[in-house]
Parts: sequence; structure tokens; C-alpha cells
Amino acid sequence: MALLPVDCTAILERFGPHLAYSEGLRLTTGVEPDRIVDTHCCFCGQQCGIRLKVKDNQVFGFEPREDFPFNQGMLCPKGVKRYLQGSHPDRLLSCYERDPRSPGGFRPLPYERAIERVASEIQRIQSAYGPDAFALLSGASLTNEKAYLIGKFAHMALKTANIDYNGRLCMVSAGAGNKKAFGVDRAANPWSDILKAEVIWISGANVAECAPITTNYIWQAREFGAKVIVIDPRITPIARTCDLFLPIKPGSDVALFNGVLHLMIENDWLDHEFINSHTAGFNDVAESVKAWTPEKTAAVTGVSERGIRQAAEWWGRAKTSFLMHARGIEHHSHGVQNVLGAINLVLASGRIGRPGCGYGTITGQANGQGAREHGQKCDQLPGYRELNNPAHRAEVAQVWGIDPRELPHAGADAYEIFRKIDRGEIRGLLSICFNPMVSLPDNNFIRRALDKVEFYAAVDFFLNETAHHADVVLPSALQEEDEGTVTQLEGRVIKINKAVDCPGDARPDWKIVQDLAHRLGCERGFSFQSPREIFEELRRASRGGIADYSGITYEKIEKQNGVFWPCPDEKHTGTPRLFEPGSWNPVAQGAGPFYFADGKARFNVATYTPSAETTDEDYPVILTTGRVVSQYLSGTQTRRIGPLVDQYPEPRVEMHPRLASRLGIADGDWTTVESRRGQLTLRAQVVTTIRPDTIFIPYHWAGSQSVNQLTISAQDPISRIPEFKVCAVRLRKTPSTGS
Repeated sequence: MALLPVDCTAILERFGPHLAYSEGLRLTTGVEPDRIVDTHCCFCGQQCGIRLKVKDNQVFGFEPREDFPFNQGMLCPKGVKRYLQGSHPDRLLSCYERDPRSPGGFRPLPYERAIERVASEIQRIQSAYGPDAFALLSGASLTNEKAYLIGKFAHMALKTANIDYNGRLCMVSAGAGNKKAFGVDRAANPWSDILKAEVIWISGANVAECAPITTNYIWQAREFGAKVIVIDPRITPIARTCDLFLPIKPGSDVALFNGVLHLMIENDWLDHEFINSHTAGFNDVAESVKAWTPEKTAAVTGVSERGIRQAAEWWGRAKTSFLMHARGIEHHSHGVQNVLGAINLVLASGRIGRPGCGYGTITGQANGQGAREHGQKCDQLPGYRELNNPAHRAEVAQVWGIDPRELPHAGADAYEIFRKIDRGEIRGLLSICFNPMVSLPDNNFIRRALDKVEFYAAVDFFLNETAHHADVVLPSALQEEDEGTVTQLEGRVIKINKAVDCPGDARPDWKIVQDLAHRLGCERGFSFQSPREIFEELRRASRGGIADYSGITYEKIEKQNGVFWPCPDEKHTGTPRLFEPGSWNPVAQGAGPFYFADGKARFNVATYTPSAETTDEDYPVILTTGRVVSQYLSGTQTRRIGPLVDQYPEPRVEMHPRLASRLGIADGDWTTVESRRGQLTLRAQVVTTIRPDTIFIPYHWAGSQSVNQLTISAQDPISRIPEFKVCAVRLRKTPSTGS
């Protein structure tokens, strides 16, 4: 992991051979750019500021952007190399249709013909089987404008209930827990509040590899005297410098939260005034955690009683604190319960809604926050409105100029869409910026479903592993080839600026979607000429909603370097810190700072249940999955950036020496890992930084290297997030080459 106030010249000199991806432009340290464009990184939810160097309509380098307050010129390895993907030879430059007789199984197709074919297949399927027989899967790396338009397209043009997005694999458990406790789903604080915290609690968040710039905030807080508590099955890089590490058994986080709250109550480390004045439901939660003694908590979690007591004392006695978590506690069949357990600790301490006292969920995808706010979730309309709420339907229908009865109701989540394909209930599929063959669990089932669907069209900038199954592929734009807004992990709406034009027949997704809408006979509402026009309608559609963007303009974003929502009018400067006394919100109307009618936050009983699949004699080892610093999500982009591939060229099976010794496996040995759903063979990586009962495999790779051949499709009953973090496996040394 690196935090780099970067030197572009050094990077170019070091990685010069990889710059051969450019088409005809010899990239050297002496090239002078035509222009430098201020924008943001295309990867994780931190959305660090970056300046792209452009020459002859190609991005050939970058400079640190020190004016953006979040990263102040620092970048992680992915940010440093992100510009290298644009000229990769795999870049899609034209449309294709499936043709088994052609090399590679596809032949080029003119753009207009591709649009016509996709639209005609949509019409054929919906005429024969009904509107819901065609589904749309979208992405959480798309801008707010694209996410808004795609939701509108699904509801108005396709009239299908079956739209969802790959944020289903990321933030939905955090979102559901936040809404249950606070009435709103957004990080409660700007990250600057981390610097003022006496105690920082990090659960299931490998921040040094997955959100590296956040590490700098934590390190700065330590310089000011903060104590750092890390809870994880692995000693991640951030855990190596923490003050207290608790090596938790995967899937038992809610038990730990309940055990800590038990000790807070027992020792009266509570903010009674805050609990009485600003919350509801504490007595029920207090009763529910009585059974979670240190002894029971230790037995369930695998964490020592001493560690549990120390964590409770530090957290309970602090005057300021910041709790953050990520997928490590959310990717579970009880992920929402884990989140509610974490929030109960925050509410019991009363440390929220004031400087240095916060709670944050670390957003994974580039627009993981904004993409879940404006209508591409299966149950959602713009402004965090609910699709099944009559008042919400009427508000959005008025903006769109339609009768509310024309809007479909909530449909299937992303994984359920594939189950419906398997059952023959969904016959057609369109995906935009989504690679489920790599990112969904039990992907052998996903492959079978894709082989069953009557028609599948994919929109992306590379031919990803899922698009290989498509009947038609349309090329879309990279982030730097369009403009728009995204909402980063603090809740700050920022501006993406266009640096170069799309190559070949590639087009921004919003243009492709509108062309499809026109071919389907739905021109009204789909005649936008620019992302700015889409954003202006998004502002109107979100007005009065929980995620109110109505007071945000492109000009205000540029002037303020981002605007935190909610922002109800153009005079309002935004809301960096939620839940401060007297702060505006559209729900409580002055009754209190939280987003319920009475203005009070809710304690929720957080129930512990075992994972959907537990170890046994046949499958005695826990498998957990996650990310590495040089790769991102399904790897569609980062596996095409040479220096990032060099840094971590293939996945490995991370295991403890005790487990390796028992199985006769040495570091570097080929090792077969098998679950009830599949198997894969990778090299072993023997480390002392993981629990002896657990193995770890990163999930960025495809095909025979894909860990999601093994994972289980069990889902949280509330959020419908899959259980990527726990399944049962067995291992054996193998003489295979791993191919």
C-alpha cells in the first residue's frame, strides 16, 4: 500500500514499457500536454482528485491534484496507473454480434443496426411474455446522471420491475441498517472528523488495500493520540499498526458488538442523556444483550475475553470516537444484523452528530453512494424514494409527466434475476457496466443461466467475461470520456470532467440508453442533449426526498470542491455532518436530528445467527474473500493495466502455517480448494497473519481462477446481499500446474 504525493516523471520512467498500449503515440517524459483536466479517480468510493494530462485526444499521464480536500494530492497504486487502460488493445471500438463462425465468436455490427436489434429483441420478448420478462442490470460506478437515466429507462421505456445493480454486492446491508437506525443511508460525517477521535473502531474493513487514503486519516489521528481497534480474521496492513487487534471468526461480528454493549451497560459507559432524548428502543436492546457475557462472546467469536473487555473499555470511556466498517461485516446472510450491532454501540455512546464523533460505512465502488440513491435499485425511485410508496410514486411521476399507475412495482434483486432466468420467468437481459460472471457467487450457476436466456445484450468498454455470453455488445465510454457527477463515500457530490472523446463507435451510456428508448418508441423524456440536462431533471426529481440534490448545481460543485447532500436550495451550502442539533432534514421537520418523524434514532435488536454454511467433517475450513490493493472489483479494468498486474499477477490461497503443515502444503505449492459448488487450484501463500481455521482468496480474477466458483448464493433476508465472506471448503495439495 502506498500513499503517494506522486511524481509523474518517475512513474513514466519506471513503467515505460507498459505504455505501449497507446495507439501510435510514443509516450515519453518530454511530451507536453495539450491540456490538463481536473477530475477524479475512476475506481473506489473515495473518488480522489486527480489531474489528467491529455495529448492528441489521449490521456497519457497525470499530476497530483492537491486542491481536492479529501486526498490532497495522494493516490494509491490504482489511482497512479488508472490512465493506462484507455489505449489498451482490448478496448471495444465497435458493436459486435454473436457469430460462432467468426474468429472469437463475434463479428462487427454497425451501431444503428446493433441498437435496432437490441430494441427489436426487447419488443419481441415483452410482446410474448410481458414487460417483466426483460431485465436490466446496471453498475454502481456510473455517474449519478447515468444511474438516474437508467432507472427512468427501466421504469418508463421498458416498464419492467426487474432492474437492479451491482451495488447489490456492495453497500445494501449498510444502507438497510442505516435506514433502520437513522432513517437515512449516508456516511454521517466528513472524514476530517476522524482526526479528532480519541478511539477509532474498524470492523471488517481492509482500509489500507481497499480505501488507502482513508489510512492516512487514521494514521494522522494516531499522531494526535487516538487508539485504533481493528476487528478482522486477518492481520491486514492497517491491523499491523493498530493498538488492539481482535482476530474474529468470520460471521460472528454481531456477537462481538452485542458482547461489547453488554459490558458498556454493565459498567455504565453510556450517554444516558443522549439515549433518553434522541433515541428509541434502548430497553429492548439492553435486554437482548444480557446473555452476551464475555465468556459467551469469546466462545462464539474466537476473540479472547481480555480483548473484548479492552475494546469495550476504550470505546465506552472515550469522549470522541469514530466507528467505520465495510464489506467484512456486510457480506453475510445476516449482514444487516451486523450493521445494526455496530450502530447500537455508536448510539449507546451518544457520540454522533458532533465534531470528532462519527460513524461511516466505507463505500466500495466509484459511485457506490450516488448510484443507490436515484432509481436503479429494484425497489427505488430518485431521491431515495421507495417504489412501493404511493406518495413517492406520485412525486416522481409528476416530474416524468406520467400517471403513477404506469410505474411498475419493486422487482427482483440482481441474484434473483438470474434465478428467474433459470426458471424461464425472465427471457431477456441487458447489462451495463456489470460483470456477474466474475462478481456473483456460485458463478457456475450464473453461467448456466446466461446459456438459458433467449437474448442478452451487454454494454461495456471492454469485452468482459459476462459479455462473452452476449448476443450483442455495445461499446461505452470510460469515465474520462464523459462528464457528470458522482457522490463519494463521505456523501460529497463531486464533478467528473471530460478529458477526451470516445474512440471509434463507443458512446457514453446515457446516449446508448436514449437511442434504445427512441427505437422502442419512447422519445418523450429521453431527449437530453448533455449530462447537465439530465442532472437538472435529477435535481427536480430528488427535491423533497431524503437524498435531496435540488440545491446542487455544477457551478456550486466546482466552487465548493463538492457539495454534501442534503442540499434543499441553491443558497444552502450542503450538509457535511448529519444529525447535528438543528440541522435540516426533510423528514423530522425540526423535531430532532434523525430522519424519523419524531427526530429520534432507533436502537434495533441485533440477532446473532450462524452463517448459512458452517464447517463440518467434510468441509472443515472457512473460506473468506476480499480485495488486494492493486486490483479492483471484477478486474475488467485493472487486469488490463500492466503495472497493477505485475504487482499482483494471480490470486493465491492465503493460509496459516498450522493449517498448511497439517495438510502438507508449503508456500508456493499448488493447492486445490473445493466447496459444495466447485473447485479451483491456485498457489498457496503461507502467512502468519490469518486465523488457522480460515483461508483467504481475492476475487478479482475470472475463469479457472475465480473464487466465486466456490462461494455460496445465500442472501441476507433484508438487504439481499450475498454471503461472500463465509463458506465451507476443503483443501489438498495437488501436483497440478493450476491451469
